Amino acid sequence: MINYPELFVLRHGQTEWNVAGRFQGHQNSPLTDFGKEQAQQQNKLLSGVEALPTTAYVSPQLRTVHTSEIALDSAIEKKLDDRLMEINFGGWEGLTKQEVKSRVGEDFESGLWHFASPQGESYEAISGRVQHFLEELTGPAIVVTHGITSIVLRGHYLGLTQLELLQLPRKQGCIYHLSEGSERVLV
Repeated sequence: MINYPELFVLRHGQTEWNVAGRFQGHQNSPLTDFGKEQAQQQNKLLSGVEALPTTAYVSPQLRTVHTSEIALDSAIEKKLDDRLMEINFGGWEGLTKQEVKSRVGEDFESGLWHFASPQGESYEAISGRVQHFLEELTGPAIVVTHGITSIVLRGHYLGLTQLELLQLPRKQGCIYHLSEGSERVLV
């Protein structure tokens, strides 16, 4: 297993489409008031970290940028990075969980469908961009990203298989602290 630098991984706060149960992918919807509160909670959690990194890498999508503006103090340098964008769900973007489930059928529970949407991004593609991001890190960092991108990134960091990483939590309002090949959730 590769020993990557220490990471603090944040998922964006709740959005209007999260509430509606719609898959966003490369689409965007604004943070809800609760999503803004979740980002404020992340700010409080980060303020309790003794040796907090001074650099944050942020997906350029509006929901993550907005989350980073609330969660990260101004002293933290924010760098936008396309490799942290959410998976492209292609033809499934905007659909509800129930609509996708009706198209996927029995295979829905495995979660592998996340990487098999029509005109969407494959596991190999998202895995490649996340792996490239991890390999270029030169020191500890904060990462502000999305649900699926977060589990792929954390799965690579932890040395998990594709099926194993699909079991990782994707909660909002917490922080996933990755250090020396293990993960701890800050709540």
